Amino acid sequence: MKKATRQSYGEALLELGRKNKNIVVLDADLAGATKTELFAKEFPDRFFDIGIAEADMIGTAAGLSTCGKIPYVSTFAMFAAGRSYDQIRNSICYPNLNVKICATHAGITVGEDGATHQMIEDLSLMRTIPNIKVLSPSDDMQTKWIISEISKIEGPVYVRLARLATEEIYDEKQKFEIGKAVQHGDGIDGTVFATGVTVQEALNAQKELKEKGINIRVIDMFSIKPIDREIIIKSAKETKKLVSIEDHNIIGGLGSAISEVLIEEYPTKLIRLGIKDTFGRSGKAEELMKYYGITSEDVIKEWIES
Repeated sequence: MKKATRQSYGEALLELGRKNKNIVVLDADLAGATKTELFAKEFPDRFFDIGIAEADMIGTAAGLSTCGKIPYVSTFAMFAAGRSYDQIRNSICYPNLNVKICATHAGITVGEDGATHQMIEDLSLMRTIPNIKVLSPSDDMQTKWIISEISKIEGPVYVRLARLATEEIYDEKQKFEIGKAVQHGDGIDGTVFATGVTVQEALNAQKELKEKGINIRVIDMFSIKPIDREIIIKSAKETKKLVSIEDHNIIGGLGSAISEVLIEEYPTKLIRLGIKDTFGRSGKAEELMKYYGITSEDVIKEWIES
């Protein structure tokens, strides 16, 4: 069954609210799209619609956190990481406050909303701010675990969520740990590092390549910061080719974060698949993924055509 991680977020938030009375949710007039409406219906006294005033929303969340509340702040990634960057940096991260920023509709897979709403720079912006953790889940189960887990962690967290529905990858038996990636397979012909919606694309490519006698491993890098340095170095040493794929600008995102580790620990070539330093455009999400070269077919080409 396919489900968008923004939907998983809304469901997880509702369940978390039932367990923890200190959870409060803030939204910026987008509760239907971010799925925080699920929380709002059951806990109207703990839900605050700030309106189209995202910077104010971040400041309000900062204040609530100093009163013992655990604010989950929701809006589109463009407005969270973009419009509210100053407030996230200075009002939340500088004083190291306990605010969880859950940004939906990230990447070019927002689709028809076009370039103005397709946030492809947020991982770059967020991971360069001190004190904040940056997470990018790939499916329903992983998202729900993250939303629950970060409520137990003191300090700022940025969670990147998608509009595009993706397949279920994990079940309830899967164990996750912030700062540790999840490895799929032990192939030595190559490694594909992926995050968010591109994890399923990488897994599809892995399956097709195996049928052609090429065995690769897929690394789900859901934890962008802290990043799993150990698995990056291990994969670089054990496999013949390294590829990263992301629904994000190749500058400053997953590929850049991996490159930073490699250049310090084990210098080797990394092929970065992502948005090639250009703006998005309006279109269906699947069509845009093909246009910008972040599909399973693009991963396969790196082995078949190179």
